[in-house]
Amino acid sequence: MTITGRAVSRSLLGVIYAAAGVLHLAHPAPFVAIVPRWVPHPDLTVMLTGIAEIAGAAGLLQPWSPRLRIAAAWGLALYALCVWPANAQHMVNDMARPDHGLGLAYHVPRLLLQPVLIWWPLWAAGITNWPWKPIPRRA
Repeated sequence: MTITGRAVSRSLLGVIYAAAGVLHLAHPAPFVAIVPRWVPHPDLTVMLTGIAEIAGAAGLLQPWSPRLRIAAAWGLALYALCVWPANAQHMVNDMARPDHGLGLAYHVPRLLLQPVLIWWPLWAAGITNWPWKPIPRRA
């Protein structure tokens, strides 16, 4: 059995999302602080996002069901899209501080990386080959 780039990517994403999910549950305060005001119940939202990250990681890492991996990849891609406003809010909050918090050198690349975090699980699960050759459609 050979290890592919997709398998390595799934493993890496699984570890990253599992760790992030545990952090959301174990230390929610920093995450609650960046939830945009228009999102209801910030504490509950952060808890649910932590659970979503752990569930997505488990789905990507499990070896027995390609369908579950695909569902997990779609879930993580949608998750990355949905948390983009929180990342933008984090930048706004930080830049409003007198010391500018983590600064633009942290926040701008983080916001620009968000599309990669949307694409990456889709590629790792084999949903897309973009920007490489397309996946052939089954008849």
